[in-house]
Amino acid sequence: MSEQPEETGDDRVDAVLARLGDLAGRPVSEHVAVFDAAFTGLEAALGAVDDQ
Repeated sequence: MSEQPEETGDDRVDAVLARLGDLAGRPVSEHVAVFDAAFTGLEAALGAVDDQ
């Protein structure tokens, strides 16, 4: 992932997307864990929308 997406306006989502930017510096064997953490973070952010 060479480009960072623009900010979404949601700090939780922006933090998850920023961590995806770390993929370039990690071995491919670690990518699944990073994607899994991103999925979990985005799922939590979506779940929090229902709580508002």
